[in-house]
Parts: sequence; C-alpha cells; structure tokens
Amino acid sequence: MTHSFAVHIPDAELEPEPLDPAQIVSGTPEVTGKVVWESEDGRQVRGIWQITPGVVTDTEADELFVVISGSATIEVEGGETLTVGPGDLAVLREGDRTTWTVHETLRKAYAINL
Repeated sequence: MTHSFAVHIPDAELEPEPLDPAQIVSGTPEVTGKVVWESEDGRQVRGIWQITPGVVTDTEADELFVVISGSATIEVEGGETLTVGPGDLAVLREGDRTTWTVHETLRKAYAINL
C-alpha cells in the first residue's frame, strides 16, 4: 500500500500461518496473521498477529507490538520475563530467544524491522 489507511484490529480477518511443530512446547497453539503494510525493500513490516493458548518458542526480529486482546507471559532467555495483556506495548530485540506462554488467545498489532 502506498497510501494512508486505518484497520480496525479487533475485527480484522486473519489468515492461517504455519507454526513449525518444533516450536511447540505444549498445547495445540494456532497462529493467524495479516500483513497490512510492507516497505518496498521488505525490511519493514506492519501487521496483525494472533496465537491461541499454548507454549511456543521463537527467535525474535526487532519488533514493537501492542496487545489488543488476550494475555501471555514471554520469557526472554537471559533477560526479563514480560507479562502482557490488552493495551501493553512491548519491544523485542533481534535475536532474542523467547518462550511464549499464551494464557488467552492473544492478538497484537506489530511493527518489525528486518
């Protein structure tokens, strides 16, 4: 998109995104998402992401996100444990190894720099 726009995040329709089974620690979490904007060079991505309850691991990109609904605890290896819920803004650093314990289906709006 090359023009300004607005998206109502709580009602946005999301598409299934594959989750590597090796990332699942427990439960049967499912991930959906939608990219709403990407820079021409692909190095900046803005979107909406959702995950159902369960425990998963990840290696993060440089990301800022705001939780719209749901809750999770994010353990950052060698760092802080973040507890996030609606209205919380969080920053993850590129290369952070994390374990996400999703308590209630979590939906977030994100901005990633690659």
